[in-house]
Amino acid sequence: MAVSRASLDIVLLRTFLEVVESGGFAAAAERLALTPSAVSGHIKRLEQTTESRLLERTTRSLQLTAAGELLVAYARNIVGLEREVRARLSGASISGRLRIGSSEDFAGSWLPQVLETFHRWHPQASIELKVGITAELIRQLQTERLEVVFGKQCVRVPENGELLWQEELVWAYADHAVFDTEREVPLAVFPEPCVYRESAIAALSQAAKPWRLAFESSSMAGCLAAAKAGFAVAPVARSQLREGLRALGAKERMPALPDASFYAFAKPGSSAARALIAQVKEVGWRQRFASLGS
Repeated sequence: MAVSRASLDIVLLRTFLEVVESGGFAAAAERLALTPSAVSGHIKRLEQTTESRLLERTTRSLQLTAAGELLVAYARNIVGLEREVRARLSGASISGRLRIGSSEDFAGSWLPQVLETFHRWHPQASIELKVGITAELIRQLQTERLEVVFGKQCVRVPENGELLWQEELVWAYADHAVFDTEREVPLAVFPEPCVYRESAIAALSQAAKPWRLAFESSSMAGCLAAAKAGFAVAPVARSQLREGLRALGAKERMPALPDASFYAFAKPGSSAARALIAQVKEVGWRQRFASLGS
């Protein structure tokens, strides 16, 4: 990406990130309180500044170019640092206890990086974490025992959550074990309600592939242990794959799984919750684009 001598305008970078995150110009315009033509103008000016085409646009889709993927990573750091500086200089740091709930897969894969950044921005804040099943955590949010919940989309959660990102679901199984394609699929799943469980059963049923419930646990660690031992197949987000696990696919006659959607549900009016959600989105998108580039 050849960059001109003109400075990168942080306003244009914010617009660019919003277009990427929301998936289109119209959605970005609504969230930024701008017109679609203004958003388009921002992207055009940014492309002129960087002397690179950043987005490939068609009537139905919006894709990052190689230059766009590179700029996303830098833009997130630039915008994040600018936001951090303004917060620290204005004394807008958050203090007090923030009660959050998180599904286990989210807590294990994403939360450590989120908390590291959040603590740097808000060193006086403390966090109380409850890990559990998304539907139960939502009930605690509704009774004001939690202020924010991070979890997967599930048939029994509200529709007013904020979409953070989507991630591919895969069939996790032991690296060392031979998978028998002729026998019924032994499943390791969470108790109901769980989007991983629902998606796995629906995919197997649609493919007319026999299955049985071999292992059930409310612990992600338990399901992954069953998969790693070759005892069962666990439907999990790709980010959950660990050493000793592989993803089964068409070669093993396993049907494709849909993407899992990760959401944030927040108590209205909580500035601390909004700040934490902003950190989650930043980390999630940074990791997503890093994985796309690998």
